[in-house]
Amino acid sequence: MFENYAIAINEGKILAIQPMHIAKEKYQAHEEIELGSHALLPGFINSHTHAAMCLFRGMADDLPLTEWLNDHIWPAEQRWVSPTFVEDGTRLAVAEMLRSGTTCFADMYFFANEAAEVASAAGIRSVIGLIVIDFPTAWASDADEYLLKAGQVHHKFRNTALVSTAFAPHSPYAVSEQLLLQINTLAEEMDIPILMHIHETAGEIEQSLEQHGKRPLERLENLGLLSPRLLAVHMTQVEEDEIELLSRYGVNVGHCPESNLKLASGFCPVNKLQKAGINIALGTDGAASNNDLDMLGEMRTAALLAKGVSGDCRAADAFTVLEMATINGARALGLQHCVGSLLKGKQADFIAIDLSEIESQPLYNPISQIVYTANRNQVSDVWVAGKQLLRSRELLTINENQVKLNAAKWREKF
Repeated sequence: MFENYAIAINEGKILAIQPMHIAKEKYQAHEEIELGSHALLPGFINSHTHAAMCLFRGMADDLPLTEWLNDHIWPAEQRWVSPTFVEDGTRLAVAEMLRSGTTCFADMYFFANEAAEVASAAGIRSVIGLIVIDFPTAWASDADEYLLKAGQVHHKFRNTALVSTAFAPHSPYAVSEQLLLQINTLAEEMDIPILMHIHETAGEIEQSLEQHGKRPLERLENLGLLSPRLLAVHMTQVEEDEIELLSRYGVNVGHCPESNLKLASGFCPVNKLQKAGINIALGTDGAASNNDLDMLGEMRTAALLAKGVSGDCRAADAFTVLEMATINGARALGLQHCVGSLLKGKQADFIAIDLSEIESQPLYNPISQIVYTANRNQVSDVWVAGKQLLRSRELLTINENQVKLNAAKWREKF
C-alpha cells in the first residue's frame, strides 16, 4: 500500500507510480484527476461469466443445478438465444461489471463474435470463450461447426487490443473425448487457454464413475488436458489426491463461491488448494445463477466461506482474496504480463473506490475495508488501457437508459 501516490498514464500504459510531489515535478499532465479519499487498485478480473445470461436474471431461482438447467435455462436458450439476445445481454452485463469495478472478464457463451464486438465497443477487456458442446444449439449444429466458428472468431480478433480468446468446452460430460483431444491440440497451436466447468457437482462425479469408471479429472489427465493452460471452473468436489494432481500440472482453479452456494453445488476447498500452491482465480458465474456480477461481493463471500469450510480464520485473508480477484485471474487467463497489478509498463486498467463513506470508517487497513465493508456503489471511477469508462458512477461508453429499455423488452417477451 502506498499513500499519497500518483499514477502517470501514457498511451494506455502505466508510465510511473510515484509519490505525488515527485510526479507533479517530473510530469506535465494533459489531465490531472485527484481522488484524495479513494483507493486506486487494479481492476477486477472476473474469471468466469456467461455474460448474456444477465437477461435470465431471476427467471428460475432456488432450484437444483440439473433442474435449473434442464427444465428452465436450456429450454429458454433454445427459444430465445440469438445474436441480438447476446448483444443486449452482454451490454447489460458489461454495464453492471464496469459499475462494480471489473475491467476484464472471461466469457463462455454462444455467438462469441457478438459478445466480443459489444465488449470491445464498450472499452472493457475481455477473454471470449469459444464454446464447444456435443449437442446442437443456436450457435452451431455439430462439432465441426463449433470448431469452424471458434477458429473464425479467434482469427477475427487476434489483433484486437482488448479482446483475446480461449477455448471453452462446456464440461467433461458435455464434450466427447475425441473432441476434447482436438480442442487441446488447437489450443496449443493457437496458444490460448482452455476454460471448462469441472467437478461442479456430486452428480457429475457419480455420472462419470458410472459411464467411464473414472472421475472427470482423471479422464482429463489421461487425455492430456491438465496443464497451466487449463482453468478448471468450480471444483467443488475435490479429493486429496486430486489436489496433488492439480498442483503437479499447474492447473488453475476458477472459484465461483456465490453461484455454488446458491445452487447448493458444494464447496471449493480454497484453503487446501492455496496451501498446495494452486493458482485460484475468482469469478461470479452468470447472473442467472448468482444473481449479480459484483466482484466485491464475491471477494467477501470467498473470504468468509474459506474460513467456515476450513475452520481456519486465517484462510483466504483480505490480501489473498484481493489477489484472487486481480493478478490470479490474470495468470489463469494468460494475461499476467499486461494486467492484474499496477506496475510500470503494464496496461492502465485500474479503478477507484471511495473509502470516505461512513460504512468504511474508521479506516485502519484499506485492503480489509475493501474486502469486508466496501460495496459496488463505492466504485466511483474505472479506466481500461488508460481510457476512462466510468466517471463518478456515470458510464461513459454505454447508454444506460437504452440498456434498461432493452432489458425490459426481453422481460416482456419471456
